[in-house]
Amino acid sequence: MIKTRFAPSPTGVLHVGGARTALFCWLYSKKVGGKFVLRIEDTDLERSTEASVQAILDGMAWLNLDYDEGPFYQTQRFDRYKAAIQQLVDQGDAYYCSCSKDRLEKLREEQMANKQKPRYDGCCRNLGLKADAAEDLVIRFKNPQEGAVTFDDQVKGDITVSNSELDDLIIARTDGSPTYNLSVVVDDMDMAITHVVRGDDHVNNTPRQINIFKALGAECPIFAHVPMILGDDGKRLSKRHGAVGVMQYFDDGYLPEAMLNYLVRLGWSHGDQEIFSIDEMIEHFELSDINRSAAAFNTDKLNWINQQYMMNQPLAQIVDLVAQRLKRLDIAFESGPDFNNIVDLYRQRVSTINELVDSILYCFQDFEEYDAKAAKKALREVALEPLQMLRDQLGLLDNWQATDIHGVIEDITQKLEVNMGKVGQPLRVAVTGGSFSPPIDETVAMIGKTRTLARINKAIEYISAK
Repeated sequence: MIKTRFAPSPTGVLHVGGARTALFCWLYSKKVGGKFVLRIEDTDLERSTEASVQAILDGMAWLNLDYDEGPFYQTQRFDRYKAAIQQLVDQGDAYYCSCSKDRLEKLREEQMANKQKPRYDGCCRNLGLKADAAEDLVIRFKNPQEGAVTFDDQVKGDITVSNSELDDLIIARTDGSPTYNLSVVVDDMDMAITHVVRGDDHVNNTPRQINIFKALGAECPIFAHVPMILGDDGKRLSKRHGAVGVMQYFDDGYLPEAMLNYLVRLGWSHGDQEIFSIDEMIEHFELSDINRSAAAFNTDKLNWINQQYMMNQPLAQIVDLVAQRLKRLDIAFESGPDFNNIVDLYRQRVSTINELVDSILYCFQDFEEYDAKAAKKALREVALEPLQMLRDQLGLLDNWQATDIHGVIEDITQKLEVNMGKVGQPLRVAVTGGSFSPPIDETVAMIGKTRTLARINKAIEYISAK
């Protein structure tokens, strides 16, 4: 049984890089009919928080990355880690170390001054120290000193590291708590993880972990190290590049399907295809197709993909998301114009749910101000006559339909011998407050006769006052 795992540390939100790793693990397990495990690596007791755990769970739920097992919490497995540490001590693969922080710091300074790689020198390796309640002792893994570790990384290819390059890392702190490299090996071993897909910042940990697997008599999983994600400026993605927590994208009005589609294309491809359904992602995904080089996050590309989904997802889904946000804004929309029709008209023209909501507020509530740029361009003295004619002729309309409204606008353009923009654009700014809307005849039909005439009057007063 193939098993993958996503193992975030709850020291912050679920960020974009972590979400992509989770997606790759999830896709691979789905493709091969395996299982996907969620494990919360919360052994850093000082930095781990319940809020961060919840943020991870919320992010996974929003992206619909369902897990077959878990969530498991490392803090609930301390007894198991202690047993594994004791096993390593008993079989001579780990030892107690009494080196003080001062000694280790001086050693590090000397090595750096001599342009050597900072590493533990094995001072206590063969001293045979025993556990002593009166002394602060750590436990170190006795890394092999001969030979090398070789593994076939599914993304990076064959990697070989000499054991002489690896020092004896600490596997238990002075308080007995396990360190990352020990607990992650025990977890992967106990949970029968067959494929470890994770960020390439863990490549240096892998040879050490392989040696611990071997010492514990366990079979090593297959590793795939995914390159990091860079910002538009070529530097590592961080908060300065904007939203890096996936739930921020939910708040900003992105669709989870679009987010997954964007994430899967960050460092993976299938020909020139850009838009993938979940089923297509699962069908085509291969670990070996993950790019070796870092991917760059591009917000414009994300917006484009989200726009494709805005246009093509079932209308009911978009309507529901827009309604949720309008309710949060305390906007009454149920008794206004045809809500489904409004959403359908606008989703062709915006990139996010939030943009759609902002664009249609004028349909349900009167606006206090015009967009300054739009008003300066369209609501000028020359627009007075077209607006007055529109008010008068639209006021006579009995059949308030887009085709009849279009006929009125066209009639006025012919009488004034001007192009459509000279009549349509002042009308658009008058009734919407801005310069952006679906076709003006459809927009006016949607707003309704009473509101339209009142807003044309307001625009006439605005121009006259200037």
